[in-house]
Amino acid sequence: MAAVMNTEVTVPVPARPRRSIVRDVAGVAAIMVVAVFGYFLFPDNLALLTRIVAVAMLVLSLDLVTGYCGVATLGHAALFGSGAYAAGILSAHYGINDPLLMTLAGIAGGAAAGLVSGAVILRGHGLPQLVLSIALVHLFHEFANKASSWTGGSDGLSGITPDPIFGYFEFDLYGHTAFVFAIVLLLIVFVLLRLLVRSPFGMLCRGVKEDPVRVRAMGASPKAALMRMYVISGAVAGVGGALNAITTQVVGLDSLSFTLSAESLVMLVLGGTGSLLGALSGTVIFMLFEDYVSAANPFHWLTMVGVLLIGVVLFAPKGLYGTAAAFLNRKKEAGQ
Repeated sequence: MAAVMNTEVTVPVPARPRRSIVRDVAGVAAIMVVAVFGYFLFPDNLALLTRIVAVAMLVLSLDLVTGYCGVATLGHAALFGSGAYAAGILSAHYGINDPLLMTLAGIAGGAAAGLVSGAVILRGHGLPQLVLSIALVHLFHEFANKASSWTGGSDGLSGITPDPIFGYFEFDLYGHTAFVFAIVLLLIVFVLLRLLVRSPFGMLCRGVKEDPVRVRAMGASPKAALMRMYVISGAVAGVGGALNAITTQVVGLDSLSFTLSAESLVMLVLGGTGSLLGALSGTVIFMLFEDYVSAANPFHWLTMVGVLLIGVVLFAPKGLYGTAAAFLNRKKEAGQ
């Protein structure tokens, strides 16, 4: 009896929070390492690397609604382009050239576009969602083309002249400042999104993807959660659009194109849905591969890209990063 009473009950401390922090630090370290290697390995092609970071913001934003919420969309470039035009118009028409204020304008423009897009797209499910998203991106594209007095129309919006960051760091011809600025923005967005997807709201959105009926039975509103995530996604895409406008100093209709929307979805599938690092890795691999093969074989590079995508879908259905992560987890569990 005494032995039973003196027995201490030990409650195991969950290792998930510590493991999540380690993954966060590892993700930030990986981004910084890749950025440093890119800076020194491609000193004459920093414009491409900066473009990759801008598109990575778009793919991250797409992952929020598709990978974490299960919303099918092929019109996410509408959010990216809205952020780009918001930042560009602020500079070209109002003379506000501070890069940070332009970035904030891009966030606001992308969030507003996300609110409009979410209100329309979330009225459908499955295939109708895809049709609505395609219709929306074409409407945004046509609106920007017709409002040529503000957007420049098919000629593009020029006259964007960002000031030096904090008054000291000018956007030089070689793209050094632009690349560093892009990496800093990417790190901030990545950390915030890691906190978001692990938060109760992030868990709610995953629950909506898995079983919206159960979420509704628990008293939560799936549509309200998806709308909030769509606005957040628009803000993230707006950061990428603003970054693209600031660093290239021009905004074209291609930032609102269906092609960009489709390519962003391909990049997400290539890396792996439902993973921020998967979205980043898919963007880097696709854009570097596309740049290399298009330069090596200008006539048949699309064939090579197609072969790559078919191979990934057939042999790595979770994406390159997702499949690699699953393999390492299996090895770790087998070792235990």
